[in-house]
Amino acid sequence: MKAILWSKYHCVFCDRARRLLEQRGYLIEERKIGDGYTKEELLEVAPNARTVPQIFIDEQLIGGYTELEKYLEKAA
Repeated sequence: MKAILWSKYHCVFCDRARRLLEQRGYLIEERKIGDGYTKEELLEVAPNARTVPQIFIDEQLIGGYTELEKYLEKAA
């Protein structure tokens, strides 16, 4: 299973999302804003994003950390 995690430095919820995905065995591609990626690039793939993290699983936008928790609860 593959996840794309849009994040930024010093983001507690980004760190929590990464740990949760790792615990569930996801292969994570992290796209860090300010480290090779821009906010504009995030908005191209998630136009309504207002915060990070933004998580995609199997190319489907899940949303932020709270939405990730709900998604993984249903998947369990």
